[in-house]
Amino acid sequence: MSFRDFRRDRISKPIFGWAKGVMPPISETERDAIDAGTVWWDGELFTGTPDWSKLVAMKPAALSAEERAFMEGPVRELCAMVDDWKLAWEDRDLPKPVWDFMREKKFFGMIIPKAFGGLGFSNTAHSEVVRTLSSASVVAGVTVMVPNSLGPGELLMHFGTDAQREHWLPRLADGREIPCFGLTSPEAGSDAAAMTDTGVIEYGEHEGERVLGIRLNFEKRYITLGPVATVMGLAFKLLDPENHLGGGADRGITVALLPTATPGVSHGDRHIPQFTFFQNGPLYGKDVFVPLDWVLGAPERVGQGWKMLMTALAAGRGISLPSQSAASAAMCARATGAYARVRTQFNVPIGKFEGIQEPMAEIAANAYQIDAARRLTVAALDEGHKPSVISAIMKFHATDRMRRSIEHAMDIHGGKAVIDGPKNYLGAQYRSVPIGITVEGANILTRNLMIFGQGAIRSHPYMLKELLALSDEDGERGLAEFDRQFWRHAGHSIVNAFRAFVRGWTGGLVSPAPATASMSRHWRQLSRYSAAFALLSDLSLLTLGGALKRKEMLSARLGDILAELYLGAAVLKRFEDEGRPDADRPLVDFIMVRGRQRMGVAFKGILANLPARWASFLVRLVAFPLGVPHPEPKDTDRSRVAEMLMEPGSQRDRLTPDIYLGEGDAEHALKDLEHAFDLAAQVAPIERKMRDAKVREPERALETGLISADEKRRLDEAQGAIAKVVAVDAFPMAEISPLADQHEHPSQTDRREAAE
Repeated sequence: MSFRDFRRDRISKPIFGWAKGVMPPISETERDAIDAGTVWWDGELFTGTPDWSKLVAMKPAALSAEERAFMEGPVRELCAMVDDWKLAWEDRDLPKPVWDFMREKKFFGMIIPKAFGGLGFSNTAHSEVVRTLSSASVVAGVTVMVPNSLGPGELLMHFGTDAQREHWLPRLADGREIPCFGLTSPEAGSDAAAMTDTGVIEYGEHEGERVLGIRLNFEKRYITLGPVATVMGLAFKLLDPENHLGGGADRGITVALLPTATPGVSHGDRHIPQFTFFQNGPLYGKDVFVPLDWVLGAPERVGQGWKMLMTALAAGRGISLPSQSAASAAMCARATGAYARVRTQFNVPIGKFEGIQEPMAEIAANAYQIDAARRLTVAALDEGHKPSVISAIMKFHATDRMRRSIEHAMDIHGGKAVIDGPKNYLGAQYRSVPIGITVEGANILTRNLMIFGQGAIRSHPYMLKELLALSDEDGERGLAEFDRQFWRHAGHSIVNAFRAFVRGWTGGLVSPAPATASMSRHWRQLSRYSAAFALLSDLSLLTLGGALKRKEMLSARLGDILAELYLGAAVLKRFEDEGRPDADRPLVDFIMVRGRQRMGVAFKGILANLPARWASFLVRLVAFPLGVPHPEPKDTDRSRVAEMLMEPGSQRDRLTPDIYLGEGDAEHALKDLEHAFDLAAQVAPIERKMRDAKVREPERALETGLISADEKRRLDEAQGAIAKVVAVDAFPMAEISPLADQHEHPSQTDRREAAE
């Protein structure tokens, strides 16, 4: 007997039998999710020794000349056409000229190839357009985002037949057709298997002929663009009880394209998502009969619906919501920095108070990091990757950090952000936060189940191969394959344990860093934590097996570490791509220390709760002999980062590029804020001169000759601009409520009667 045979029969076979008992079989929907997309940098992180030089050398995201012209032309024009307050308070919809402009300029066809009449833009351009539009109006951003992400357009390009593409894509590109996608139903959100929407294969009448088709009955809700859509992609369970197609009764989740004017389809009602009035509503279908060739990809694609959706989502989830989140985070950073500079208390800008600087530093860090990760992700998409695990990281962490930024911005603005009206530039962003948190995979589910749960199987160098071997119906073949992969996995784990030991016991000093990059200490720490993560992942999977799926808090913490590794690397790459500006070093340092702190908290949480205490002890001994480090950024570093938002110049512009600041509007709250901020910066030396002389009133300073008449004029102009920014809206009671008369004060009655 050879050694390999001995190993397989005497050692691997018992392990194989044990593993089959503890690892649950992969369901069909899980397998589709795992197979969707591609493995990219997530695979490097699971190895424990990422090749950072490959990441540094990767071409950064960039726009073509045509795409940049679109950004500077139609995108800016569209931003100026949308009055977000009027939209929410009066119109409850985008005005017809805006819809017409979006059709004319092909905003709905950005991703559709030029051969079909679309713009043929890159993923980077798609992301940048959504980001800029969302900084002006969440409603406009969502309206453009949906047709270009998860919807009929993208699915047609990947899975449609030639005839379907030739018919639908030109109509989608020029806006003749408005698409939506019907997936969520009352009984089924994240659990696709619970879907009750059905299609039954049977004969029926279509256009006067008796044909084999599908009888559909469905109820969908939360469907963006549903009330105005003219064509819908519909996901449903397909049944073939009479076996017309020859594949059995249950054919699985299938997707069909059908015009919403099809008899039996009803729509037009609207949901109101957090008073954010993008078109959203339910869709119903009762006894809707469609021919078989309306199945996306023709009958050959029957039963492939879930895989289609997961493949499309693997890319779309990395673009849409991260772009909107980047817009909100950048807008919060720019507006909060300006407001903290112009708003004074006790004769001092509020941004000078340390209690304000702490959340401001978080706002600045979130803006830089979300956008760094967004750019890196869309650059990967432009290279042809469809990284489903990275997209899940982006969806959760971009929206979550956006939420934190908006909450901090609201706290700093105080009453200015609480009182609604045209002067409030944060209210609409704040109301829309729960939408981003909930859609495209709710954040709780994404963090607890998807990021590590899917990543451990999809991105680990050996785990999926081992699981497939365990699931092989041919036991001998499965054992042979398991024997090969298990021992490769064991060798990988031993090498990685040694790697984690060396890096852990030296505090990361001997960890690898890319030779061509600066800030090597941060790269080395990422290498150290990557090795520790890979070791802990293997031990968690070994000791818990399939039970790890139910240990959601452990899985979530492992996912947090994986995400921080990716987000930290994205920050360091952005710093390199932008030419290593010295002014940004304090911000990058702050973000990287904050990331290490978060990873430290996650590591400690896992090690404290891992049921196999020996595994916890081993990881501590090997990777963290002096305890798990979780450093805090210094207070002085927080202050330095916060100050960046309050100083005009290239650094502030670099942190918040391409957001809409009302420059195309005659009246716009952010335009007024920027003007006041610029004036406040210009008169700062005059104010400093007055403070040094202990003179507070400009009139007194002018009388004593401390300042000139021109300086006094500039001070008055700045104060007038600041007063306009600090002001909030107030409305006549009758304009707000039809019940206003019951609260009318006698003086108001007298004024009203006099006016009449």
